[in-house]
Amino acid sequence: MTQWQNHIHSDQKVLLGKPVIKGTRISVELILELLAADWSHEMILESYPTITAEDLKAVYLYLRECMDLERYFPHPKMV
Repeated sequence: MTQWQNHIHSDQKVLLGKPVIKGTRISVELILELLAADWSHEMILESYPTITAEDLKAVYLYLRECMDLERYFPHPKMV
């Protein structure tokens, strides 16, 4: 089973501490933006050959855990 901690990390010296895929400067935020813009996993993997399908899965697992720990801010329209 994939554990996000093996794929995602944060370092203040890389993108101001934003969570990124290990060994890259590709942020979780960028992956989400690409998915929101209708990029497929295949498109992302082709455009960013340094990441793997397991890295993409780790992004989802990371976000799921963040939601469990309430590390998000409700959208103003939801409040």
